[in-house]
Amino acid sequence: MPKIKELSFLVYGLGLTGRSVAKFLIKNQIKNLNVWDDKEKNFLKNYRPKNLTQILHQVDFIVLSPGISLLKNKNLKKFKKKIITDIDLFYLTRNRPKSIVVTGTNGKSTTCKLLEHLLKKNRYKIFLGGNIGTPILNFKYQKKNFAIIEASSFQLSHSKFICPNYAIFLNLSNDHLDWHGSKKNYLNSKLKIFNLQNKEHFAIINKNLKNIFRKKKFESKLILPREKDYAKIKFKIKNEYLTSNINNENMSFVYTFSKLMGMKDKDFINSMKSFKGLSHRFEIFLTRNNVTFINDSKATSFKATEPALNSLKNIYWILGGLPKKGDRISLSKCKKNITKCYLIGKNINFFKNQIKKKLVYSITKNLKMSVIKILKDCRLEKHTNKYVLLSPAAASFDQFSNFEKRGEEFKRLCNRYAK
Repeated sequence: MPKIKELSFLVYGLGLTGRSVAKFLIKNQIKNLNVWDDKEKNFLKNYRPKNLTQILHQVDFIVLSPGISLLKNKNLKKFKKKIITDIDLFYLTRNRPKSIVVTGTNGKSTTCKLLEHLLKKNRYKIFLGGNIGTPILNFKYQKKNFAIIEASSFQLSHSKFICPNYAIFLNLSNDHLDWHGSKKNYLNSKLKIFNLQNKEHFAIINKNLKNIFRKKKFESKLILPREKDYAKIKFKIKNEYLTSNINNENMSFVYTFSKLMGMKDKDFINSMKSFKGLSHRFEIFLTRNNVTFINDSKATSFKATEPALNSLKNIYWILGGLPKKGDRISLSKCKKNITKCYLIGKNINFFKNQIKKKLVYSITKNLKMSVIKILKDCRLEKHTNKYVLLSPAAASFDQFSNFEKRGEEFKRLCNRYAK
């Protein structure tokens, strides 16, 4: 690992992460620091290079913001070997705490919050950051602390010094292929969490990926989730959110980690009783007249939606938005659970072609029309327990700025019209 004070840097991109990087480097008295952002030209103007091309050639490292793709920036692509991330800077920091890095296509944020909750309940001092919202360089670290880092494929794609004590790879399905260029590139970005691990480190990995792990000959200790052991204690956890099938995968990883930390089942069970789920992730927010309303707006691919469809019955399913490249809907295991589907967004034909002849559906175009139509349909059905589920299997950008805005609007509409 190079010594950070002896290096020169260009911070490229001044969003939330980029600003945290710039402040971190200034605080660490980096003498040769430059920043660049195409839109925010006045931010840290004293550090803005007069000649960007010259600086790109001269600096040791370019700290790139996560959202910038090299496929769309040919100028940066020439300097790929110099590009690192804010997570790399964390690992270049002296006296850093032990770390857990969590990646995967689905379930990263929930798993990170579960780990944070578990460790806090067992009296560890924890910092949680990365892709989950707070840049990891914003924290003041002490060696005795624990850092939990949610790592997106965007961040990992450019990382070179990442070396966690515990690396967790939850699952893999098609996502962000337009950004990475191929599924192979997407997978390889995720696998970077194991590259620099040694025999003292742990890799908790989805059982479907174990052969890839072994083929790559990573040095860390391979640990598979203890699914059967978790199943034996699952219903001792008096927490409706966690005992639903939708969280089986996340919880099996967290339970496996607890065993590596030497925790007893009793302590694990007691810790998890008080956990509250994240907003927009299978969020049960309203129950009226035997109808339960669930906001799963974070499900932006069918793979993310599938667990919800498999864990409920009598579902009134709101589907649609901006589909992910290469995504396909498979309903063989869950179509019996779906009473009716309601299609929204500007890509109706894509979703209609995926579900036609398999499900009864209505084209409702937007959330308001869906909620009103669903409430009318619910009154006609005799089922005692019904579930209104927003789990769109698509990104929100055709109608909303993000999945949070979509989820909040859904909750507002349900609270207004459900009587």
